[in-house]
Amino acid sequence: MRSTGTFSVKNFVPTDVVPTPAVATGTPAGVATMEKHYEGEVVGHSATLFTAAFDQTTGVGTYLALESFEGSLHGRAGTFNFAHSATTTGSDRTAEFFTIVPSSGTGELTGITGAGGMTVDADGTHRVWFDYEIIG
Repeated sequence: MRSTGTFSVKNFVPTDVVPTPAVATGTPAGVATMEKHYEGEVVGHSATLFTAAFDQTTGVGTYLALESFEGSLHGRAGTFNFAHSATTTGSDRTAEFFTIVPSSGTGELTGITGAGGMTVDADGTHRVWFDYEIIG
């Protein structure tokens, strides 16, 4: 089943986490936490651990995020984790990865498995979809 929605970032907090030993590269790496709110067939919020190697000046980089979602898909309420990543050269998204973490579902989302994706419209609207099934 596919569930679609939009989301907005309500909070983005960079952290002081630094790998040890620190390694200087051509693109700085960082860690942040985020809170997102979802609307549509996907309704709820998430707490996100966000890591990236990103150059703010050129808009080039790669991110990796792990989200803990609480809400509903098509009216089925519960929680689950999902992970996603992508690379950009400033105006595109490539090397995308998106998966629902197995055995992470609770409530009416217990047994959720699947994948999904994200896009950003020209006007800045962030879209998400989950292609999922509930097993069990």
